[in-house]
Amino acid sequence: MAAVRVSGTDVLLSVQREAEDSCPGEPTMTANANACWSGSQARVWTLMLLLGTCLLYCTRVTMPICAVAMSEEFSWNKKQSGIVLGSFFWGYCFTQVIGGHLSDKIGGEKILLLSASAWGLLTTITPLVAHMTSVPLLFLTILRFLMGLLQGVHFPALASLFSRKVQENERAFRCCTVGCGSQVGTLVIGAVGSLLLDQYGWESVFYFAGLCTLLWVYWMCSHLLSEKEHTVSLEDIAKGFSSSRQIHVSWKPLFRKASVWAVIVAQLCVASTFFTLLSWLPTFFKETFPESKGWVFNVIPWLIAIPASIFSGALSDHLITLGFQTISVRKFMQVIAMGASSFFILCLSQTSNYRTAIIFVSASIGLQSFGHSGVTVNVQDLAPSCAGFLFGVANTGGALLGVVWVYLSGYLIETTGSWTPVFHLVIVVNVAGLCIFLLYAEARRVDIDSTCAA
Repeated sequence: MAAVRVSGTDVLLSVQREAEDSCPGEPTMTANANACWSGSQARVWTLMLLLGTCLLYCTRVTMPICAVAMSEEFSWNKKQSGIVLGSFFWGYCFTQVIGGHLSDKIGGEKILLLSASAWGLLTTITPLVAHMTSVPLLFLTILRFLMGLLQGVHFPALASLFSRKVQENERAFRCCTVGCGSQVGTLVIGAVGSLLLDQYGWESVFYFAGLCTLLWVYWMCSHLLSEKEHTVSLEDIAKGFSSSRQIHVSWKPLFRKASVWAVIVAQLCVASTFFTLLSWLPTFFKETFPESKGWVFNVIPWLIAIPASIFSGALSDHLITLGFQTISVRKFMQVIAMGASSFFILCLSQTSNYRTAIIFVSASIGLQSFGHSGVTVNVQDLAPSCAGFLFGVANTGGALLGVVWVYLSGYLIETTGSWTPVFHLVIVVNVAGLCIFLLYAEARRVDIDSTCAA
């Protein structure tokens, strides 16, 4: 074979053309691993990942649903219940970045199924552990912490998987549809879990969610993945971690990009304000409208968010197909997600009518789901080869800042006796994040000349 000399420019142009003509992905993976899903494959994977995300939230919400019954059985006070419930969050923060990095290295589908099999098993054995030990508070706290560790990899792994397997003009719809699983799972376990709790006790809720998850993992391994694809060896994991030592210098140019920080800051603001609203809205309705029904304000906003999210994804992909610039579409979606939703939060802070408040909350939560077609997908636009890692960084920051905002919100409510400062805090954070995103966000790949790989 004749030797051919190529310049660095030739290599870069070749990589750029390859990135434009095929699905981008981790340079160290095989070409087959980076091949985009066909139309039928994409539909099946989207449906099954939607179900997987639904089960993720079913298992996540089992403890909050059963907390009262378990507190009565084990004689926990509010502080002890809070310890068990809060332990999940701390585990959740620890594995976002690691899970994203490993997904970029060995494949998001492998990390998804490996983690799901583990948190599905932990959910199933939770009742057994609670009854077998003399100190259920300690062991259940440890189990919830482990649940957080294992579930923390889910969304970074999805970001990594979609960046490799989904074409740009379909990415928003796939991400939004799968993201709806969070709302669907919350509604499903809220309805089914409440029935099981009343009829068969709190243990049945854990058995239901855990066993359904294990069945989902079994089906995925049997029908969608080959034996080689669903096997993760310790050697694979070790390679993923060892390569992180080799890329320390490579991250520096990537994090000097203004567009990367625009995505991180925007996602940080979105996640933290959403977490604040999620934590305080039930209390707001109970205190402001004492006669209100919990199933109304806990269900209706999420029912609105599901079709809104799917619509935003379809609209985003349609606009790109029509020829609109990708970054213009991403920014438009983020204006709706952070700007328009903040307007309805402002309206909520001024109303004293229950029905109007429900309308404003539902509109705000529904419009926030447009962010799945904005900043969430923009991470994959910028750096397909390390999308999982970057999403993990942003989501970890958002979760940690969310804790700060939740505590600060409680302080504001106590000191002012009003909910208005809390809503204003949410608006300010959203608007600040939106402005940064509009100024600096791009959709051009930044991981080609400063790759995330060693």
